[in-house]
Amino acid sequence: MAGPWVMVRAQTTSPATPKTTLAQKLSNFVSPRGGVDPAEAPALQPPAAGYSFPQKQTLTYAVDWRVFTAGVAVFKLEQVGPVTKVSATADTVGATNMIYQVVDRFQSSFNTQTGCSVGFSKQTQEGRRKVSSDLIFQPPAAAGQLGKQVQVERNLVKGTVKQLEAPIPACVTDSLSGIFYVGSQRLIPGGDIKLPLADAMRTVAVTMRVEAHEEVKTPAGTFQTIRVQPTADAGVVKNRGTITIWYTDDPRHLPVQIRAKLFWGTITFHLQSVT
Repeated sequence: MAGPWVMVRAQTTSPATPKTTLAQKLSNFVSPRGGVDPAEAPALQPPAAGYSFPQKQTLTYAVDWRVFTAGVAVFKLEQVGPVTKVSATADTVGATNMIYQVVDRFQSSFNTQTGCSVGFSKQTQEGRRKVSSDLIFQPPAAAGQLGKQVQVERNLVKGTVKQLEAPIPACVTDSLSGIFYVGSQRLIPGGDIKLPLADAMRTVAVTMRVEAHEEVKTPAGTFQTIRVQPTADAGVVKNRGTITIWYTDDPRHLPVQIRAKLFWGTITFHLQSVT
């Protein structure tokens, strides 16, 4: 799930390995090539009865790579009518900037009643590479039909534009909205949540396994949490690593910690503040 949903970059230690974003690496883990037939993808369930998305909220995270502080990530949510808009920024800091500077911006929006994503955009600057991408989710023309995702990607250095289209289920989530959509569900240890994720012109069937209660300490404080681990239902994901998200064990279901353990190292997002 878009990594799933981790918006920061890191460079591997091998000089032979191309510089790849963490979001891309995580997407490869949970989004196998080809995905699933959109007509066979699991249905996206609406938010649980009684759950309310925040009217306005900012979550700030310190991002660690191995033993280093690699960056800062900020997520902002704001309700505008029936839609919640989410924006995220990810910036490298300190010594990481000297290795490979990254400045990324992400935006998504979803319907607060249905959970269905409306669209996802990103602007990435990685070294000399600058790309802007807009992904729009179009609903089906009639009941029982498939929707469509349309992606327009602009290379701001080369001045090129590329447009792609692909079918999707009538209702999907995206790699940024999905973090908060999962928080709107009932998180009961031993259960799971199945969802369709639109990612890179594919539909990916993702299972969020609700594992256990756990106490987590972050710069923002100590939280009683529920540990959730996403996996993909399709393709081979074994031996690619693990991704874990800790949500507060309260009605808010705040994502207070996100960790990705991959073959080249571990990235952890620690909640610093909530405003």
